Amino acid sequence: MTQSTSLSAPLRLLGRLALWQQILIGLALGIGVGIIFKDDALVLAPIGTLFLNAIKMLIVPLVFVSLVAGITSMQDSAKLGRISIKTILIYLVTTAFAVTIGLLFGALFAPGEGMNMVASGAAEAKQAPSLISILVGLVPTNPVTAFAEGNILQIIVFAIALGVSLNLVGEKAAPVTRLFDGLAEAFYKLTDLVMRFAPFGVFALTAGVVGSHGAEVLLPLAGVIGVIYLASIVHVLFVYGGLLALLARLSPLRFFRGIAPALAVAFSTSSSSGTLPVSIECARKNLGVSQGVAGFVLPVGTTINMDGTAIYQGVLALFIAQAFGVDLNAGQYLMIILTATLASVGTAGIPGAGLIMLSLVLTSVGLPIEGVALIAGIDRILDMARTTVNVAGDLMTATLIGRSENEIDSDIYNSVNKP
Repeated sequence: MTQSTSLSAPLRLLGRLALWQQILIGLALGIGVGIIFKDDALVLAPIGTLFLNAIKMLIVPLVFVSLVAGITSMQDSAKLGRISIKTILIYLVTTAFAVTIGLLFGALFAPGEGMNMVASGAAEAKQAPSLISILVGLVPTNPVTAFAEGNILQIIVFAIALGVSLNLVGEKAAPVTRLFDGLAEAFYKLTDLVMRFAPFGVFALTAGVVGSHGAEVLLPLAGVIGVIYLASIVHVLFVYGGLLALLARLSPLRFFRGIAPALAVAFSTSSSSGTLPVSIECARKNLGVSQGVAGFVLPVGTTINMDGTAIYQGVLALFIAQAFGVDLNAGQYLMIILTATLASVGTAGIPGAGLIMLSLVLTSVGLPIEGVALIAGIDRILDMARTTVNVAGDLMTATLIGRSENEIDSDIYNSVNKP
Protein backbone atom coordinates (compact mmCIF):
# COMPACT_ATOMS: atom_id res chain seq x y z
CA MET A 1 0.00 0.00 0.00
CA THR A 2 2.77 2.39 0.98
CA GLN A 3 4.84 1.47 -2.08
CA SER A 4 1.85 2.02 -4.38
CA THR A 5 1.24 5.44 -2.84
CA SER A 6 4.91 6.39 -3.22
CA LEU A 7 4.81 5.50 -6.93
CA SER A 8 1.51 7.20 -7.69
CA ALA A 9 2.62 10.57 -6.30
CA PRO A 10 5.39 11.12 -8.89
CA LEU A 11 3.05 9.91 -11.65
CA ARG A 12 0.38 12.41 -10.61
CA LEU A 13 3.02 15.15 -10.53
CA LEU A 14 4.23 14.15 -14.01
CA GLY A 15 0.66 14.26 -15.30
CA ARG A 16 0.30 17.87 -14.15
CA LEU A 17 3.31 18.99 -16.20
CA ALA A 18 2.96 20.49 -19.66
CA LEU A 19 3.77 18.21 -22.59
CA TRP A 20 7.01 20.01 -23.40
CA GLN A 21 8.13 19.57 -19.77
CA GLN A 22 7.32 15.87 -19.93
CA ILE A 23 9.32 15.56 -23.15
CA LEU A 24 12.31 17.29 -21.55
CA ILE A 25 12.12 14.85 -18.63
CA GLY A 26 11.96 11.95 -21.10
CA LEU A 27 14.99 13.38 -22.90
CA ALA A 28 16.95 13.73 -19.66
CA LEU A 29 16.06 10.22 -18.52
CA GLY A 30 16.94 8.85 -21.95
CA ILE A 31 20.38 10.48 -21.78
CA GLY A 32 20.96 9.02 -18.32
CA VAL A 33 19.85 5.52 -19.32
CA GLY A 34 21.94 5.67 -22.49
CA ILE A 35 25.07 6.73 -20.60
CA ILE A 36 24.63 4.10 -17.89
CA PHE A 37 23.49 1.11 -19.93
CA LYS A 38 25.19 1.94 -23.27
CA ASP A 39 24.33 -0.68 -25.94
CA ASP A 40 21.90 -2.42 -23.60
CA ALA A 41 19.64 0.64 -23.92
CA LEU A 42 18.82 -0.53 -27.46
CA VAL A 43 16.29 -2.89 -25.89
CA LEU A 44 14.03 0.19 -25.76
CA ALA A 45 14.19 0.58 -29.55
CA PRO A 46 10.71 -0.88 -30.25
CA ILE A 47 9.09 1.86 -28.15
CA GLY A 48 10.90 4.53 -30.16
CA THR A 49 9.99 2.80 -33.42
CA LEU A 50 6.33 2.73 -32.38
CA PHE A 51 6.41 6.49 -31.78
CA LEU A 52 8.08 7.14 -35.17
CA ASN A 53 5.53 4.93 -36.90
CA ALA A 54 2.69 6.88 -35.28
CA ILE A 55 4.18 10.15 -36.58
CA LYS A 56 4.54 8.69 -40.08
CA MET A 57 0.93 7.50 -39.91
CA LEU A 58 -0.27 11.09 -39.48
CA ILE A 59 1.73 12.78 -42.23
CA VAL A 60 -0.39 12.12 -45.32
CA PRO A 61 -3.93 12.49 -43.91
CA LEU A 62 -3.02 15.46 -41.71
CA VAL A 63 -1.49 17.41 -44.59
CA PHE A 64 -4.42 16.64 -46.90
CA VAL A 65 -7.39 17.40 -44.65
CA SER A 66 -5.84 20.44 -42.95
CA LEU A 67 -4.98 21.95 -46.33
CA VAL A 68 -8.45 21.43 -47.75
CA ALA A 69 -10.08 22.70 -44.56
CA GLY A 70 -7.83 25.76 -44.48
CA ILE A 71 -8.58 26.71 -48.08
CA THR A 72 -12.34 26.17 -47.79
CA SER A 73 -12.41 28.44 -44.74
CA MET A 74 -11.83 31.40 -47.07
CA GLN A 75 -14.95 33.18 -48.34
CA ASP A 76 -14.47 33.86 -52.05
CA SER A 77 -16.27 37.09 -52.99
CA ALA A 78 -14.64 39.52 -55.44
CA LYS A 79 -12.70 41.49 -52.84
CA LEU A 80 -11.94 38.57 -50.56
CA GLY A 81 -10.89 36.57 -53.62
CA ARG A 82 -8.35 39.26 -54.47
CA ILE A 83 -7.17 39.47 -50.87
CA SER A 84 -6.95 35.67 -50.76
CA ILE A 85 -4.59 35.59 -53.73
CA LYS A 86 -2.42 38.33 -52.26
CA THR A 87 -2.37 36.62 -48.87
CA ILE A 88 -1.37 33.22 -50.21
CA LEU A 89 1.28 34.67 -52.53
CA ILE A 90 2.89 36.70 -49.75
CA TYR A 91 2.85 33.74 -47.38
CA LEU A 92 4.37 31.42 -49.99
CA VAL A 93 7.06 33.93 -51.01
CA THR A 94 8.08 34.72 -47.43
CA THR A 95 8.05 31.02 -46.56
CA ALA A 96 10.37 30.30 -49.49
CA PHE A 97 12.65 33.06 -48.19
CA ALA A 98 12.45 31.54 -44.71
CA VAL A 99 13.43 28.00 -45.67
CA THR A 100 16.21 29.36 -47.90
CA ILE A 101 17.58 31.40 -44.98
CA GLY A 102 17.35 28.28 -42.82
CA LEU A 103 19.34 26.28 -45.38
CA LEU A 104 21.93 29.05 -45.74
CA PHE A 105 22.45 29.33 -41.99
CA GLY A 106 22.53 25.55 -41.64
CA ALA A 107 25.21 25.35 -44.34
CA LEU A 108 27.16 28.33 -42.98
CA PHE A 109 27.32 27.24 -39.33
CA ALA A 110 27.12 23.45 -39.95
CA PRO A 111 25.90 22.49 -36.44
CA GLY A 112 25.77 18.77 -37.28
CA GLU A 113 29.29 18.37 -38.65
CA GLY A 114 31.39 15.69 -36.98
CA MET A 115 28.54 13.81 -35.28
CA ASN A 116 29.12 10.75 -37.51
CA MET A 117 25.77 9.11 -36.80
CA VAL A 118 24.57 6.02 -38.66
CA ALA A 119 20.98 5.53 -39.77
CA SER A 120 19.20 2.23 -39.36
CA GLY A 121 18.01 2.52 -42.96
CA ALA A 122 19.63 3.78 -46.11
CA ALA A 123 20.60 7.43 -45.72
CA GLU A 124 22.10 7.74 -49.17
CA ALA A 125 21.07 10.80 -51.15
CA LYS A 126 18.67 10.27 -53.98
CA GLN A 127 19.72 11.24 -57.48
CA ALA A 128 18.86 14.86 -58.25
CA PRO A 129 15.76 15.18 -60.42
CA SER A 130 15.66 17.89 -63.08
CA LEU A 131 13.63 21.04 -62.52
CA ILE A 132 11.25 20.10 -65.36
CA SER A 133 10.62 16.64 -63.90
CA ILE A 134 9.93 18.19 -60.47
CA LEU A 135 7.39 20.63 -61.93
CA VAL A 136 5.70 18.00 -64.10
CA GLY A 137 5.63 15.58 -61.19
CA LEU A 138 3.74 18.03 -58.98
CA VAL A 139 0.42 17.04 -60.56
CA PRO A 140 -0.58 13.44 -59.77
CA THR A 141 -1.93 11.28 -62.59
CA ASN A 142 -3.69 9.23 -59.93
CA PRO A 143 -4.32 10.84 -56.50
CA VAL A 144 -4.95 7.42 -54.93
CA THR A 145 -1.49 6.31 -56.01
CA ALA A 146 -0.02 9.52 -54.59
CA PHE A 147 -1.66 8.73 -51.23
CA ALA A 148 -0.51 5.11 -51.31
CA GLU A 149 3.07 6.07 -52.14
CA GLY A 150 3.14 8.99 -49.74
CA ASN A 151 4.08 11.50 -52.46
CA ILE A 152 3.71 14.60 -50.33
CA LEU A 153 4.11 17.24 -53.04
CA GLN A 154 1.44 15.63 -55.23
CA ILE A 155 -0.90 15.31 -52.26
CA ILE A 156 -0.44 19.00 -51.44
CA VAL A 157 -1.19 20.05 -55.03
CA PHE A 158 -4.28 17.82 -55.13
CA ALA A 159 -5.49 19.19 -51.77
CA ILE A 160 -5.08 22.79 -52.95
CA ALA A 161 -6.95 22.04 -56.19
CA LEU A 162 -9.77 20.31 -54.30
CA GLY A 163 -10.06 23.10 -51.74
CA VAL A 164 -10.26 25.78 -54.44
CA SER A 165 -12.84 23.73 -56.36
CA LEU A 166 -15.03 23.34 -53.27
CA ASN A 167 -14.97 27.11 -52.82
CA LEU A 168 -15.97 27.63 -56.45
CA VAL A 169 -18.88 25.19 -56.19
CA GLY A 170 -20.30 27.14 -53.27
CA GLU A 171 -23.41 26.11 -51.33
CA LYS A 172 -23.76 22.69 -52.96
CA ALA A 173 -20.34 21.75 -51.59
CA ALA A 174 -21.20 22.86 -48.04
CA PRO A 175 -21.66 19.27 -46.72
CA VAL A 176 -18.24 18.28 -48.08
CA THR A 177 -16.68 21.40 -46.61
CA ARG A 178 -18.17 20.55 -43.20
CA LEU A 179 -16.87 17.01 -43.59
CA PHE A 180 -13.32 18.25 -44.11
CA ASP A 181 -13.65 20.64 -41.17
CA GLY A 182 -14.68 17.69 -39.00
CA LEU A 183 -11.90 15.48 -40.37
CA ALA A 184 -9.35 18.21 -39.76
CA GLU A 185 -10.44 18.54 -36.13
CA ALA A 186 -10.33 14.76 -35.76
CA PHE A 187 -6.77 14.60 -37.06
CA TYR A 188 -5.72 17.51 -34.87
CA LYS A 189 -7.04 15.53 -31.91
CA LEU A 190 -5.30 12.38 -33.13
CA THR A 191 -2.06 14.33 -33.40
CA ASP A 192 -2.57 15.51 -29.84
CA LEU A 193 -3.05 11.91 -28.70
CA VAL A 194 0.10 10.78 -30.51
CA MET A 195 2.10 13.62 -28.98
CA ARG A 196 1.01 12.53 -25.50
CA PHE A 197 3.12 9.45 -26.16
CA ALA A 198 6.06 11.66 -27.15
CA PRO A 199 7.81 11.66 -23.72
CA PHE A 200 8.06 7.85 -23.83
CA GLY A 201 9.07 7.79 -27.49
CA VAL A 202 11.71 10.46 -26.95
CA PHE A 203 12.98 8.61 -23.88
CA ALA A 204 13.40 5.37 -25.83
CA LEU A 205 14.89 7.01 -28.92
CA THR A 206 17.32 9.16 -26.93
CA ALA A 207 18.43 6.25 -24.77
CA GLY A 208 19.20 4.27 -27.91
CA VAL A 209 21.04 7.15 -29.60
CA VAL A 210 23.16 8.00 -26.56
CA GLY A 211 23.76 4.33 -25.76
CA SER A 212 25.03 3.69 -29.28
CA HIS A 213 26.96 6.90 -29.92
CA GLY A 214 27.71 8.42 -26.52
CA ALA A 215 26.54 11.63 -24.82
CA GLU A 216 28.78 13.76 -27.07
CA VAL A 217 26.17 13.53 -29.86
CA LEU A 218 23.98 15.91 -27.84
CA LEU A 219 26.51 18.75 -27.66
CA PRO A 220 25.69 20.19 -31.11
CA LEU A 221 22.05 20.76 -30.05
CA ALA A 222 23.05 24.02 -28.35
CA GLY A 223 24.44 25.12 -31.70
CA VAL A 224 21.19 24.17 -33.45
CA ILE A 225 19.17 26.35 -31.07
CA GLY A 226 21.51 29.28 -31.64
CA VAL A 227 21.44 28.93 -35.43
CA ILE A 228 17.63 28.75 -35.58
CA TYR A 229 17.19 31.78 -33.30
CA LEU A 230 19.74 33.78 -35.30
CA ALA A 231 18.10 32.84 -38.62
CA SER A 232 14.70 33.79 -37.18
CA ILE A 233 15.91 37.23 -36.11
CA VAL A 234 17.48 37.87 -39.53
CA HIS A 235 14.28 36.80 -41.30
CA VAL A 236 12.02 39.04 -39.19
CA LEU A 237 14.27 42.11 -39.36
CA PHE A 238 15.39 41.97 -42.98
CA VAL A 239 12.64 40.11 -44.88
CA TYR A 240 9.63 41.51 -43.01
CA GLY A 241 11.19 44.89 -42.34
CA GLY A 242 12.47 45.10 -45.92
CA LEU A 243 9.07 44.26 -47.46
CA LEU A 244 7.35 46.90 -45.34
CA ALA A 245 9.91 49.55 -46.25
CA LEU A 246 10.17 48.72 -49.97
CA LEU A 247 6.62 47.70 -50.90
CA ALA A 248 4.44 49.56 -48.41
CA ARG A 249 6.74 52.53 -47.69
CA LEU A 250 6.06 52.10 -43.99
CA SER A 251 8.46 52.36 -41.06
CA PRO A 252 9.63 48.89 -39.90
CA LEU A 253 10.52 50.33 -36.49
CA ARG A 254 6.95 51.51 -35.87
CA PHE A 255 5.69 48.14 -37.08
CA PHE A 256 7.83 46.22 -34.59
CA ARG A 257 6.81 48.57 -31.78
CA GLY A 258 3.16 48.04 -32.66
CA ILE A 259 3.31 44.24 -32.69
CA ALA A 260 5.45 43.84 -29.55
CA PRO A 261 2.52 42.68 -27.36
CA ALA A 262 1.58 39.95 -29.85
CA LEU A 263 5.20 38.79 -30.12
CA ALA A 264 5.47 38.54 -26.33
CA VAL A 265 2.34 36.38 -26.15
CA ALA A 266 3.51 34.23 -29.08
CA PHE A 267 6.92 33.62 -27.51
CA SER A 268 5.52 32.69 -24.11
CA THR A 269 2.64 30.49 -25.32
CA SER A 270 4.14 28.98 -28.51
CA SER A 271 0.67 29.16 -30.04
CA SER A 272 -0.24 31.18 -33.13
CA SER A 273 -3.93 30.43 -32.59
CA GLY A 274 -3.74 31.44 -28.94
CA THR A 275 -2.10 34.72 -29.92
CA LEU A 276 -4.74 35.55 -32.55
CA PRO A 277 -6.91 37.86 -30.37
CA VAL A 278 -3.83 39.90 -29.39
CA SER A 279 -2.66 39.96 -33.03
CA ILE A 280 -6.01 41.34 -34.23
CA GLU A 281 -5.96 43.98 -31.49
CA CYS A 282 -2.39 45.03 -32.41
CA ALA A 283 -3.29 45.16 -36.11
CA ARG A 284 -6.31 47.41 -35.53
CA LYS A 285 -5.18 49.63 -32.65
CA ASN A 286 -1.43 49.88 -33.24
CA LEU A 287 -1.07 49.41 -37.00
CA GLY A 288 -4.35 50.93 -38.20
CA VAL A 289 -5.36 47.88 -40.29
CA SER A 290 -9.10 47.69 -40.97
CA GLN A 291 -11.27 45.12 -39.20
CA GLY A 292 -12.11 43.41 -42.50
CA VAL A 293 -8.50 42.86 -43.56
CA ALA A 294 -7.29 41.94 -40.06
CA GLY A 295 -10.23 39.62 -39.50
CA PHE A 296 -9.54 37.71 -42.71
CA VAL A 297 -5.75 37.71 -43.15
CA LEU A 298 -4.73 36.93 -39.58
CA PRO A 299 -6.94 33.84 -39.06
CA VAL A 300 -5.84 32.49 -42.44
CA GLY A 301 -2.24 33.15 -41.43
CA THR A 302 -2.54 30.96 -38.33
CA THR A 303 -3.27 28.07 -40.73
CA ILE A 304 -1.05 28.66 -43.76
CA ASN A 305 1.76 31.00 -42.66
CA MET A 306 4.55 29.00 -41.08
CA ASP A 307 7.72 30.95 -41.86
CA GLY A 308 9.20 30.06 -38.48
CA THR A 309 8.54 26.39 -39.14
CA ALA A 310 10.16 26.75 -42.58
CA ILE A 311 13.33 28.18 -41.00
CA TYR A 312 13.25 25.33 -38.50
CA GLN A 313 12.91 22.76 -41.28
CA GLY A 314 15.68 24.29 -43.37
CA VAL A 315 18.21 24.38 -40.53
CA LEU A 316 17.28 20.95 -39.20
CA ALA A 317 17.31 19.26 -42.61
CA LEU A 318 20.93 20.44 -43.00
CA PHE A 319 21.73 19.53 -39.39
CA ILE A 320 20.44 15.98 -39.80
CA ALA A 321 22.14 15.56 -43.18
CA GLN A 322 25.43 16.69 -41.62
CA ALA A 323 24.93 14.51 -38.53
CA PHE A 324 24.41 11.39 -40.66
CA GLY A 325 27.07 12.30 -43.22
CA VAL A 326 24.69 12.73 -46.17
CA ASP A 327 25.79 15.13 -48.91
CA LEU A 328 22.81 16.90 -50.41
CA ASN A 329 22.83 17.98 -54.04
CA ALA A 330 21.20 20.95 -55.76
CA GLY A 331 18.07 18.99 -56.63
CA GLN A 332 17.56 17.99 -53.01
CA TYR A 333 18.01 21.57 -51.83
CA LEU A 334 15.29 22.57 -54.27
CA MET A 335 13.10 19.70 -53.07
CA ILE A 336 13.51 20.84 -49.43
CA ILE A 337 12.51 24.39 -50.39
CA LEU A 338 9.47 23.18 -52.35
CA THR A 339 8.34 20.68 -49.73
CA ALA A 340 8.83 23.00 -46.76
CA THR A 341 7.11 25.89 -48.56
CA LEU A 342 4.06 23.91 -49.65
CA ALA A 343 3.88 21.75 -46.53
CA SER A 344 3.89 24.83 -44.31
CA VAL A 345 0.46 25.69 -45.73
CA GLY A 346 -0.89 22.51 -44.16
CA THR A 347 0.95 22.73 -40.86
CA ALA A 348 -1.61 22.56 -38.07
CA GLY A 349 -1.23 25.09 -35.27
CA ILE A 350 -0.93 22.40 -32.62
CA PRO A 351 1.94 21.00 -30.54
CA GLY A 352 4.05 18.48 -32.41
CA ALA A 353 3.07 19.65 -35.91
CA GLY A 354 6.58 20.99 -36.53
CA LEU A 355 8.09 17.56 -35.88
CA ILE A 356 5.56 15.92 -38.18
CA MET A 357 6.31 18.36 -40.99
CA LEU A 358 10.04 17.92 -40.40
CA SER A 359 9.50 14.19 -40.85
CA LEU A 360 7.92 14.65 -44.26
CA VAL A 361 10.68 17.06 -45.38
CA LEU A 362 13.29 14.48 -44.37
CA THR A 363 11.36 11.76 -46.17
CA SER A 364 11.09 13.82 -49.36
CA VAL A 365 14.88 13.87 -49.80
CA GLY A 366 15.73 10.47 -48.34
CA LEU A 367 17.20 11.67 -45.03
CA PRO A 368 16.89 9.35 -41.99
CA ILE A 369 13.81 10.10 -39.91
CA GLU A 370 15.73 8.95 -36.82
CA GLY A 371 17.09 12.49 -36.70
CA VAL A 372 13.75 13.62 -35.29
CA ALA A 373 14.70 11.94 -32.00
CA LEU A 374 17.56 14.42 -31.55
CA ILE A 375 15.23 17.37 -31.97
CA ALA A 376 12.16 16.33 -29.96
CA GLY A 377 13.65 17.19 -26.58
CA ILE A 378 14.46 20.78 -27.55
CA ASP A 379 11.40 21.25 -29.75
CA ARG A 380 9.65 23.46 -27.17
CA ILE A 381 12.60 25.87 -27.15
CA LEU A 382 12.58 25.97 -30.94
CA ASP A 383 8.78 26.30 -30.99
CA MET A 384 9.00 29.60 -29.10
CA ALA A 385 11.14 31.09 -31.85
CA ARG A 386 9.18 29.72 -34.80
CA THR A 387 5.80 30.77 -33.35
CA THR A 388 7.09 34.30 -32.83
CA VAL A 389 8.25 34.43 -36.46
CA ASN A 390 4.87 33.08 -37.64
CA VAL A 391 2.93 35.75 -35.74
CA ALA A 392 5.22 38.53 -36.97
CA GLY A 393 4.68 37.27 -40.52
CA ASP A 394 0.89 37.23 -40.09
CA LEU A 395 0.91 40.86 -38.95
CA MET A 396 3.34 41.95 -41.67
CA THR A 397 1.09 40.38 -44.33
CA ALA A 398 -2.02 42.04 -42.89
CA THR A 399 -0.19 45.37 -42.96
CA LEU A 400 0.98 44.92 -46.56
CA ILE A 401 -2.49 43.95 -47.77
CA GLY A 402 -4.14 46.73 -45.76
CA ARG A 403 -1.79 49.20 -47.45
CA SER A 404 -2.41 47.78 -50.94
CA GLU A 405 -6.20 47.84 -50.43
CA ASN A 406 -6.11 51.35 -48.92
CA GLU A 407 -7.51 49.90 -45.70
CA ILE A 408 -4.91 51.11 -43.25
CA ASP A 409 -5.09 54.26 -41.12
CA SER A 410 -1.73 55.95 -41.64
CA ASP A 411 -2.31 58.29 -38.68
CA ILE A 412 -2.61 55.32 -36.32
CA TYR A 413 0.36 53.53 -37.89
CA ASN A 414 2.62 56.57 -37.78
CA SER A 415 1.57 57.64 -34.29
CA VAL A 416 4.55 58.28 -32.04
CA ASN A 417 2.41 57.70 -28.95
CA LYS A 418 2.11 53.96 -29.38
CA PRO A 419 2.57 51.95 -26.18
